[in-house]
Amino acid sequence: MAPVEKLRAAEAALKEVKDGQILGIGTGSTVAVFIGLLGKKVKEEGWEIACVPTSYQSAYLAVENGLRLTTSDEHPVMDLAVDGTDEVDPGLNLIKGGGAALTKEKVVDSSAKRFVVIAESKKLVENLGKFPLPIEILPFARAKVILDLEEIGGEPKLRDGGDRKDGPLVTDNGNFIVDAAFGEIRDPKKLELEIKMIPGVVEVGLFVGIAHCAYLGDSTGVRILRKG
Repeated sequence: MAPVEKLRAAEAALKEVKDGQILGIGTGSTVAVFIGLLGKKVKEEGWEIACVPTSYQSAYLAVENGLRLTTSDEHPVMDLAVDGTDEVDPGLNLIKGGGAALTKEKVVDSSAKRFVVIAESKKLVENLGKFPLPIEILPFARAKVILDLEEIGGEPKLRDGGDRKDGPLVTDNGNFIVDAAFGEIRDPKKLELEIKMIPGVVEVGLFVGIAHCAYLGDSTGVRILRKG
């Protein structure tokens, strides 16, 4: 059974879904709970829903739960995107990329008319930066990108593949992930632009000004953050 905090956040987001919509589906453990709920709802109500997944993981989960997949080529504008986060601040700025799907997530989330974040309430922080910032990079540019990140005050570390894989983690796009600690991030937009100017950087896990709403589940209910 899913933790109650994740379940409450996912249930709140499910209320935003309507029959006939094109949905962007993010990646992560809370989104996995949402996919399960959505699959059950679609089956019970007979809804016609199509989903644009942001990773192989979310695509497989969607199919397992009876959801129809589509692509961003067919639907460059989506009705709703639902995604998780590693951190969120009171202004709805995010750090994402713990699941290494940040590039596709940013494309899909920014393509939706409405982007909803679901997470446990512990992901809410006053200022971003406790979670190291994920950055997707071209493998060829690894050494140079790491040097450039150090020059702008970061402490970058190449993410490894974990216990089941020797060497670096490889994203669905065939790239590497660098996790860079910058400490407290006071101006996320400025840092995002500064990092994206580094040759070899594919995408930055700072999602600034994209989210419209966040549902943050806790032991007593759901806290809602809204844009503006």
